[in-house]
Amino acid sequence: MLRHAKEVMGTVVSFAVANADDLALLAAPIAELHRLDRLFSTYRPDSDISRLDRGELTVDQCDPLVAEVLAHCREVAAESNGWFTYRPGGRLDPSGWVKGWAVERASTLLTSAGFPDHTVTGGGDVQARGHSTPGRPWRVGVADPQHSDQLVAILSADHDFAVATSGTTERGAHILDPHTGRPASGLLSLTVIGPTLARTDAYATAGFAMGPRRALPWLTSLPGYEALAVLPNGTRLGTPGLARYLAPA
Repeated sequence: MLRHAKEVMGTVVSFAVANADDLALLAAPIAELHRLDRLFSTYRPDSDISRLDRGELTVDQCDPLVAEVLAHCREVAAESNGWFTYRPGGRLDPSGWVKGWAVERASTLLTSAGFPDHTVTGGGDVQARGHSTPGRPWRVGVADPQHSDQLVAILSADHDFAVATSGTTERGAHILDPHTGRPASGLLSLTVIGPTLARTDAYATAGFAMGPRRALPWLTSLPGYEALAVLPNGTRLGTPGLARYLAPA
């Protein structure tokens, strides 16, 4: 098992690759993450997304991936009735899509290189593919937002799956209610399970902004997605199909 962690895109991206021991196979995925950071980081004044936000570039003058990302952001915004936004506080910031999408792209490069059994984790969000060992699925722990050294659940599946958690544990109240401009406060955390990380992560962001009353029915209506919510009082709620992903401790 090859395990490696790299600081990139303002977080730590971790790789676990079954049946591998050569660090060189991570060169292409890591290079792709750095490339996407150069394009989309809102902290880099020279990134395409920063220059687009300042009006120094048009979308057509940016890398073609910028138009692709913005199109996906508009799709999720429409699907979530505006609860997902790529202009929080009025500033162009598609991070709610880009972070999960970048990790998913790194995972796809590993699969294309002939290593289909792996996990790629970025900022706590995970793309899991294949198995850790023959017949043994990957297991993904979900941190308890009230007790950082504990888990609220362990998730697993006998197929490719993605896990994304939005909450206040790591970055504080950073997700805004796009309708009021104030930090969303109805949840401590919302974990979404889906097939691939880009959309799973975006749905977790939108659902967290919605709060539990809207988020759980909405996520239940999306085929292939399940969710686990932790409320401010510690209550845990799940969508009807969540149980099939819950693994024993």
